[in-house]
Amino acid sequence: MNSTYLEMQDVLDQLEAALQEKRPFSLVRVGDGENIVMSQESVWPMEQVLQERWAIKANLGQKGLRLPNLKMRDEVAASLKRATIVGVLPRGDSTIKAPDYLKRPLTDMIFAHYGIAPALTCHACVNRELVQVPRFWQMLAGKRVLLVTRELDELEAALVKEPYYLDIVSTLAFDNYDQMDETLQWIQTHQDDFDVALFSCGVNAVILAERTAALAGKVAIDFGKANNMILKGRAN
Repeated sequence: MNSTYLEMQDVLDQLEAALQEKRPFSLVRVGDGENIVMSQESVWPMEQVLQERWAIKANLGQKGLRLPNLKMRDEVAASLKRATIVGVLPRGDSTIKAPDYLKRPLTDMIFAHYGIAPALTCHACVNRELVQVPRFWQMLAGKRVLLVTRELDELEAALVKEPYYLDIVSTLAFDNYDQMDETLQWIQTHQDDFDVALFSCGVNAVILAERTAALAGKVAIDFGKANNMILKGRAN
């Protein structure tokens, strides 16, 4: 992967510049779920994909999507080609609990298959770090925030008070991939109403964040499990 790897402070610098210059910016991340979605009939046969524990959970309604879904596979891959910064897991990383073969080795196979070559990468769990850094929240101060997640009420209630004090102007409940088109339509229609969008909706967030930057010209962040950090003080 011939990309520039950014440490967290570098990611914050990029984010701050995009906010100040009011230009489109998307931060998305690739973990085991994104890998499994993209591996469908590309680097793995469908039968193998569907046997994975993550895929079984997805088909029980726990991941905000169901497999097989080749349309989503292609959309995730396309969004990763266009995103500003792509979070990937370093080789041998143990931050997430998935087996190693579902992590960086699979990402490398998928990126080679689709020709995904992000100019800028960072750690896939950068979102967990960001929420613990005061500078991140200071940057969002005074910005109009759109929050898109399944756990809306709880997360909104936490983010509007100390220590975050976010100005949440809109919230969208997002439960599964079937809501993708209507959600993006709403975002495009209301693009003048917000400055930053935070997405905590699993693999869907990759597509949502990248498309929000492209369609609405905004700063959009795949917030991932950061909602758990805020609500429970831990990532899982």
